[in-house]
Amino acid sequence: MSRPPLPSKPCARCGRTITWRKVWARYWDSVRWCSDSCRKHGLSDVDRKLEASLGSLLDGRSASSSVCPSEAARAVGADDWSGLMEPARMAARRLVAAGRAQITQGGQVVDPSKFKGPLRVRRPR
Repeated sequence: MSRPPLPSKPCARCGRTITWRKVWARYWDSVRWCSDSCRKHGLSDVDRKLEASLGSLLDGRSASSSVCPSEAARAVGADDWSGLMEPARMAARRLVAAGRAQITQGGQVVDPSKFKGPLRVRRPR
């Protein structure tokens, strides 16, 4: 007899999966952050701009096309875009959590909490 999977939800900042823990039983509904770092930084205006930029880049492409998070980082950060790469990847994970995008590597959809290396973002198929 197998146990049902534990409840989970995405982190409000980075989009990684937060899995239920017994210690959170009384206040699971209020858990929003996967770590102290995410809680400390929260969502900034830049994070929201990156998410919106990824969405608009996807809207401007055909349904079968994808975008690189660096395109959103360049659109938001101009010459200082390289420091926005990880926040852009976080924005992509939030879009996945909202059901508005998929993250791919080599054309294959990957788990947004576990990917490493270069990625692309596309609309769900």
